[in-house]
Formats: sequence, structure tokens, C-alpha cells
Amino acid sequence: MKKHLIWPVILAFAAALPLAGCGVKPRVLKEYKSADESLTISMDENWKVEDMGAESWLAAFNQEETEGIVVLQLPKLLYAASIEDIEDVKGLAEESFGLSDLKTTVNPAIPGMENLETYLGDVVVDDVKGKGVVAYGETEYAFYSILYVAPRINGKKIQYFEDVCVTFKEEAPETASAVPLTDTILWFNGTCAILTKSNGWDYNIFGGIEANPLGVNIIQSLLDEWWDVTDRDTADDTMDWLLGEGHRMSFVDEMLYLEESGIAQVPVEEREGFILENYEVDQAEAQNYANWYTFYEEKGENAIGAWDYSRAMALIEDSYIAGYYTETEALDKSLELAGRIQETYPSWDAFMEAYLTGYEYWSGESSQERRKIYDEIKGAEHSPYLLEWSMALEKSW
Repeated sequence: MKKHLIWPVILAFAAALPLAGCGVKPRVLKEYKSADESLTISMDENWKVEDMGAESWLAAFNQEETEGIVVLQLPKLLYAASIEDIEDVKGLAEESFGLSDLKTTVNPAIPGMENLETYLGDVVVDDVKGKGVVAYGETEYAFYSILYVAPRINGKKIQYFEDVCVTFKEEAPETASAVPLTDTILWFNGTCAILTKSNGWDYNIFGGIEANPLGVNIIQSLLDEWWDVTDRDTADDTMDWLLGEGHRMSFVDEMLYLEESGIAQVPVEEREGFILENYEVDQAEAQNYANWYTFYEEKGENAIGAWDYSRAMALIEDSYIAGYYTETEALDKSLELAGRIQETYPSWDAFMEAYLTGYEYWSGESSQERRKIYDEIKGAEHSPYLLEWSMALEKSW
């Protein structure tokens, strides 16, 4: 079961959830809305909303905090890297709320929800035991878990849970008009498709995800976290660094340092041993540097230049989704960069080999998983890698 950054928030919330108590009052339902207004559901009018730490989640409990309903909305774009299907949602809820001894039960009617699964079982949080009924499902926009927790579950409470579920409404953000996909734009996307797919996004969309409010928030957060890019100026500064220097310059410096030590005169098959004897590195690092130097001998800075150029293309597209570049600006920048890439590398395979080598140099990790992604995309029906590398890139915007 893959975990996500939301896990600590859910676990912290779950640890504070009291389950002891008794008594169920007659129900008068009132509509409750999530903070981002993407979902509404009606629950007991006397219940109090609790902050779940995410704008798309909704929880409310009775005054004694002995009974409550927690709705987890997991937008598919936002959680693409960690939530792939209902099984992942089930695993998240089971671990977060200590669900066990689960038995299937009749699905409630939840408007617009597909692939419903509903269970009765035990809830154990911080050594406090209770009972719960939980429904899982999905819409085109999001995965859902709706959990009703109480000291005990009986027929009257099951009816209440069903009454609540039937009031569910989803108001997903409107989808903005996507940039029309042409072969030229698909070619742009191909240069950063490995990253796009590893994020769980769609390389047949310029930017990977739709430029709706959710997409904008996702990309703005990622740009801030990974690049310190928060506006047009910082996007421009980072682009200048990637295209003018990037990681390829530090790579060249290290290769020149090895060259000065005499590695160029060492036979290829003996270079790993040479590095082990002369530098404080382990065997895996020595092998990496031996391989990188041999690649550098053939390609120079272009040995990993594709790593910088691929990320530059991704940054252009991200900056468009984030609202820092207009559509025309982003496409013009992409076209200029694509021409540079075509002039530097002779084929998709050559470009990707340089990209993957750069990934290894930057991360210190194997590129095996990303190589698998490249092979998967190459075999896809609408793969950008079916396009000719040297195709004429045409401006259609």
C-alpha cells in the first residue's frame, strides 16, 4: 500500500477521535459543505464540523464527540501518485481508523458514485473501540471514503447512514479549455513525459493536468516546494539557470577533475578499480563515475544535458498551468527549446539516455524505474515517441 504526505494528518486526526458514549437523538438533517465547496452532504443539524486538515475533506461529530461521520474526498489529480484505485482508498481508511473484522453489507444510494463497496466492522483508535460502517466509491473527479463511527451500529443507525449518503453532492471544479493537442505539442510533451507519467498525469495534455483551480493549486504548490518558483520572475530565473548552467555544468566539472587525475589513460574496464583506489567512494559510486566518465568522453556536457532540458520543458508547462506564463508565451518558449533539443540529440533514445544518466547523477539512485516508464510510454497507442524525432515543429497557436 503506497503512502502519501496526507498520512500524518489523517493519523493525527484519528488519534484524537473519541468513540465512547451512547445515545442517538432523532435526526433533523442539515447541509454541510467542505471548505473548498467541492462536496456537500447532510448530517445531524446539531453536529459540529471538525477541521480535517484538508479543504476537500468533511467531518462532523455530536456534542459529546461519541458519534460522527468523516468524508474523505481524494481528487484523482491531486493524489495520482499515491491513490490508484479503491483498494488504495480502503487501505488508507483501514490503517488510519483502525478498521478491522470488516464484512460486506448493502450499498447505500450515493448520487453519482460508482464502484461502491460498503462494509461493517470494528474501529479501534488509540486503544478505544467502536463500530463503523464505511462506504467507498469514486466519481470521475475523485475517490471517496464515507465513514460513520459510533459506539455501536444497529438498524436505526444504518438507516441514518443511508439517509446521509443519499444527500451527497459533488461540485467538482470546472475544467478549463485545454491547449489543443497537435503533433508539435505532443512532441514537446514527449521530452518530459517520463516525469509526467511518474506523477500520474497525462502526457497527452499540455502541462499534464487541466488548468482548473485544483490543477493550478497543485502545480503552484509543487513549483514552490521543488523549485522555489512562486511567480513569473522566479520562473524566468530558474529557466535561465537550467538553460545556461543546470546540473550539466557541475557534471562537467567533476568529469574534468577525474580527467586531471589520469582516468582517461586507464582502460575502460579498469576505471572502477582506479576510482576505488583514489577516492573515498563505495563500489556502486565508483561504477557510476566510471560509466559517467566514459559517457562524457563521447558526449561532453550533452551526456546529461537532456536532464536539464527535459526539466526546463516541464517547468515551462508547469508555469503555464500555474498562471505564470500565458498560453502563447509557454508554447513559444517550448518551441524554441524543442529546436535546441533537436539540434543537440539525434533521436528519442539518445535524448532519453542522456536524461536518465542525468537523473542518476542528480539523485544518486538507479534510473531503472524511469527506464521502465520510458519503455511503457514507447509501447502506448498515442505515444509521443511514435513521432519522428526530426519532424518539423510547426507553430499553430
